[in-house]
Amino acid sequence: MGTHSSSSSFSALQSYLQALAQTPRRLASRAPSVSSSYEELSRVKARSGSDMQRTLRWFDLVGLGIGGMVGAGVFVTTGRASRLYAGPAIVVSYAIAGLCALLSAFCYTEFAVHIPVAGGAFSYLRITFGEFAAFLTGANLITEYVMSNAAVSRGLTSYMGAAMGVSTTKWRFILPLLPNGFNEIDLVAPAIVLILTLIICYSTRESSVVNMILTTLHILFIAFVILMGLWKGDWNNFTHPGNPQHPSGFFPYGASGVFNGAAMVYLSYIGYDAVSTMAEEVRDPVKDIPIGVSGSVIIVTILYCLMAASMSMLLPYDMIDVEAPFSAAFSGRSEWVARVIGVGASFGILTSLLVAMLGQARYMCVIGRSNVVPAWFARVHPKTSTPVNASAFLGIFTAAIALFTDLNILLNLVSIGTLFVFYMVSNAVIYRRYVMVGTTKPWPTLSFLCLFSLTSTIFTLVWHFTPPGKPKPFLLGACVVIAISILQVFHCMVPQARKPAFWGVPFMPWLPSISIFLNVFLLGSLDGPSYVRFGFFSALAVLVYVLYSVHASFDAEIEGCLGQKNVEIVEESKQSGEEEDPSQKV
Repeated sequence: MGTHSSSSSFSALQSYLQALAQTPRRLASRAPSVSSSYEELSRVKARSGSDMQRTLRWFDLVGLGIGGMVGAGVFVTTGRASRLYAGPAIVVSYAIAGLCALLSAFCYTEFAVHIPVAGGAFSYLRITFGEFAAFLTGANLITEYVMSNAAVSRGLTSYMGAAMGVSTTKWRFILPLLPNGFNEIDLVAPAIVLILTLIICYSTRESSVVNMILTTLHILFIAFVILMGLWKGDWNNFTHPGNPQHPSGFFPYGASGVFNGAAMVYLSYIGYDAVSTMAEEVRDPVKDIPIGVSGSVIIVTILYCLMAASMSMLLPYDMIDVEAPFSAAFSGRSEWVARVIGVGASFGILTSLLVAMLGQARYMCVIGRSNVVPAWFARVHPKTSTPVNASAFLGIFTAAIALFTDLNILLNLVSIGTLFVFYMVSNAVIYRRYVMVGTTKPWPTLSFLCLFSLTSTIFTLVWHFTPPGKPKPFLLGACVVIAISILQVFHCMVPQARKPAFWGVPFMPWLPSISIFLNVFLLGSLDGPSYVRFGFFSALAVLVYVLYSVHASFDAEIEGCLGQKNVEIVEESKQSGEEEDPSQKV
C-alpha cells in the first residue's frame, strides 16, 4: 500500500515539484481534516492487513502500567525532591502527583474505551483536532520514546555494574575519532534493546508475561526497601533535620516546597500512557481498560508514598544523597542492601524499557495507517499479530543511538513531549464532549479552552518568577478566582453535546480542566533546554509534514483510501442509533 498511496506525488521528480507548488491548498485541505471513530475502527485499522490478537486482560494492563511507571526514576527523583524542595513532606508531594496522574489517566481511559485502537493519543487527537495536531504530537512522542529508551538502556548498564560490583568502564570503551559525548561505546545497552525488540516482535502475550515476572520481582525489591526503611528508620527524622540550622518540621519549606516537589516527582508517573496503546489487544476494552489504567496509577501512588516515607525515616532530609538516595541511605549500615537495591533498580529499568518499546511501536503503526508516514510501518504480521515493521525499525534505531551516545547528551530525562500530549488529550476530552460537528458551534468551547489555558499559564509564570512578597499571593489568588469563574460560566452556559456510551470522565468539565491546569503548571517547572529540544523536534516534524506527510495523505484521500467525507456520514448513519454516532461525522 505504501507505494500506490503515494504514487501521484512521489512517482517522479516532476510530480513531486508540482505537488510542492500545491502545498498551501493541500495543507488547508488535510491539516484540519478530522477522522471519525468509525473510520479508525474499520478502514484505517484494515490497512495493517492482519488484526492484532485480543489476548490481554485487566491484570495484564495493571502489570504493564506498573512496569511502565516504576523505572529507575523513583530511585533518583525521590532524593532530589526531598533534599531540595519538600523535606519529609515528599510523601504528600507523591500523593499530589499521583492525583494529577489519575486525572490525566481518566481522560485517556474515556478515549481508549470509545476507540480501542493501538494509536493512543495520536488517534484521540486525530478524531478531535485533526491530522496536523495529531502528527505534531505523535512525532514528538515517538522522538521522545526513542531518545529516553536509548538513555534508559545506557542507565541500565550502570545499575547492573553497581549490582555486580563491576565498573562500567570494563564494558565501555572510547573511540578517539568520534566527538566528545559520542565516543563512549557501550555494547551491552544496544544488546538489551535488541533482545527486547525480538520479544515484542514475537508476541504481545509473551511480552506481557515477561513484564509480569520482572514487575513482580521489582515490587518484591521495593517492598524489601520499604520494610528495611521502616525497620531500621527513626520516626524523629520526619520532623528533625540533621543540622539544627536548617528548617525543621514535617513541612520545612511550606506549601510551595510540597508543590515544587510534586512537579519534580510527577515524572516518575509517566508510562501509563503506553497502556492505552495496547487497547486494540484487550479482550474486553469497556471493563479492562478503566481497571488497568486507573488501577496501575493507584497502586504505584501507594508504592511511591511508602518508599518516600521509608527514605524519610532512614535519614534526616538534609542528609539525603541527591544522586542515589536509597543506596546511600543503606550503604553506611548494610553494604549488601545497597547491592540488592541495584538489582531491584535493574528490574525496574527493564520493565519500563519493555513497556515503552511496546508503546512506541504501536504509535508508529497507527501513524503508518493514517498515511502520514509510509504505510510499511502499519503492517501487522499475520503469524505474530504484532506490528513487526514498526517494532524492528524503532528497536534498531534505539539500539544505534544507545551504542555511542552519552546519557547526558541524550536528555535530562524530562518528558516535555509527554506532558504536552497529556495537556492536549485533556483538552480533547472536553472539546469532544461539548462539540458535535454540524450540530453545535465549536467557538464557545474553543474560547473556554484558550482562556483557561491562558489563566493557567499566567498562574504558572507568577508562581515561578514573581519574588516572594505581598503581591504574589494576591496575584495567585486572582488567577485561581478567574479560572474558577471561567469554568463555572462555561459549565452553566454550554450544554454537553454528547454523553459517552460506555465510560466517561466524571464531574465534567471540572476534572479534565484541573488536569489541563496541572499539566500547564508542570510544563512551567521544566528547564530551558527541554523547551529548546521540544521546539527543535516540533520544527523538524512540521518540515516532514509539509515536505512529505501532507502530500502522501492528500494522495490517499484522492485514491479513496481515506474515504470521502460524505461517504463517512452515510456509513455512520447506518450504525445502530447509539448516542455517540451522530457525533462522528466529519
